Amino acid sequence: MKLIIVGGVAGGASAAARARRLSEDAHIVLFERGPDVSFANCGLPYYIGGEIVERKKLLVTTPEMLRSRFRLDVRTRSSVEAIDRTAKMVRVRDLASGREYEESYDKLILAPGAAPLRPPIAAIDLPGVFTLRNLQDVDRIKEHVDSGVKQVVVVGAGFIGLELVENFVKRGIATTVVELQDQVLPPFDKEMTTPIVETLLDKNVTVLLGQSAEGFEEGADGLVVRLKSGQRLPAQLVILGVGVRPENKLAVDAGLQVGPRGGIRVNERLQTSDPDIYAVGDAIEVKDVVSGDPTQVPLAGPANRQGRIAADNVFGRPANYRGTQGTAIVGVFDRTAAMTGSSEKTLRRANRPFRKIYVHPAHHAGYYPGADSMTLKLLFDPTTGRVLGAQAVGGAGVDKRIDVLAVAIQAGMTVFDLEEMELAYAPQFGSAKDPVNMAGFVAAGLLRGEHPQLDVDTCLAAPVADQPFLLDVRTPQEFASGHIPGALNIPVDDLRSRLGKLPRNRKIAAYCQVGQRGYLATRILLQSGFSAANLGGGYKTYKLFQPSAQSRSL
Repeated sequence: MKLIIVGGVAGGASAAARARRLSEDAHIVLFERGPDVSFANCGLPYYIGGEIVERKKLLVTTPEMLRSRFRLDVRTRSSVEAIDRTAKMVRVRDLASGREYEESYDKLILAPGAAPLRPPIAAIDLPGVFTLRNLQDVDRIKEHVDSGVKQVVVVGAGFIGLELVENFVKRGIATTVVELQDQVLPPFDKEMTTPIVETLLDKNVTVLLGQSAEGFEEGADGLVVRLKSGQRLPAQLVILGVGVRPENKLAVDAGLQVGPRGGIRVNERLQTSDPDIYAVGDAIEVKDVVSGDPTQVPLAGPANRQGRIAADNVFGRPANYRGTQGTAIVGVFDRTAAMTGSSEKTLRRANRPFRKIYVHPAHHAGYYPGADSMTLKLLFDPTTGRVLGAQAVGGAGVDKRIDVLAVAIQAGMTVFDLEEMELAYAPQFGSAKDPVNMAGFVAAGLLRGEHPQLDVDTCLAAPVADQPFLLDVRTPQEFASGHIPGALNIPVDDLRSRLGKLPRNRKIAAYCQVGQRGYLATRILLQSGFSAANLGGGYKTYKLFQPSAQSRSL
């Protein structure tokens, strides 16, 4: 067996190591265009910021290690230029010498990855305008930063973009982030990004949403970024982080099938339309775990698993890739945002029915010092209760809850299962009613009819004639510090004695700070003959949809 693997990093390197463990006899050739066969892409921003001090820490493994430990034929600085599927040959160009030659294969695994988008913007090739993909990019950016950059513009507020923003700020650089959409972190639902924007503003980051770069030009002190709005931003360094595209040219030229967005099409065994050619990583089209639809999700975790599975199938060990659910996390200063499964926006685009709830628990018992708050959004099927997606933003503990919910989605669990989950508890680690349990309680109660709920955004968007009567059941002090316009304040402890103040000909939406007292008030009202529902997630959720700080960024 002769196996050729095109591309290293996560998918290709994992496939190569797995292949050797499965066969000592196979001739395994790994071609990598760059000098580094496997490095930590996700660590690159933290090397620029100085959090990771030694560059060598970014190297997951070296060509020398792969050669000595796994007896792999590793050829760096080698570009595979073409595939002859009939002859089962690849044409390779040695980038150091320019020499071209052919190499035969029995099986081929493509792991070319994805390249940063470089949109057709005027003067995009000016010195000082960079994308970030590999160690050579990070070396150039870090050299630029170390030379005394005072102002940076990051175009694109995705995961890498915001990680770079944080690290530039830690280096004392005035930083502006420009994002075409009206929110940061576009895969998330907009309201869940409000705390991230507020954190950026607190750190004196200029956040320009709903804007895009039109062109670059040389300025008196480096560069000028021209926005379509007419605004001009001075900078000595510009980072483009507007997305990636699959490196599919090799596959397309070989006649392999690709999807409408360019991802190489594969089956569950990660075979392309040619049964002797497999493909893994950011270049492929995968199945969405929740919807079953084809999608593209460039993440390291799935790429690693795909590399192993492709190698298994190459060596006759049947294995299927179940799909990708997009579990992702990002840290932005002291805030963490994480998600798994479908977002509300993707469910709406697919016209799939769903319900949603918000809870705002602490990450461990409130009486134990250091409890961090979080906001957890859960999306679920309105008929079966199957968990469809989750997002969380807060401090400590966000990662743990999203990981639990990611497993719940993989297992096809429902909100009723979340109620019964037995999770580790001690006061410094969690609560007897974990945030995952709390989300299950609220969602299951909604489906059982015990906990009727109105969604904040639905109420805000309703015509005046259709809006419910708003009842704020918090204390007068809480009410005075901020409330939903038009609400009547009756504390929940006084509600039973003041029911005569409420209309019986209108639906009442009761709310508190996070939903618990609003739920109790709803139960009181329903059993007293009123038409009532809890305003889901309370005033804290309302504030996510009314981010006062965000308006200062525009």
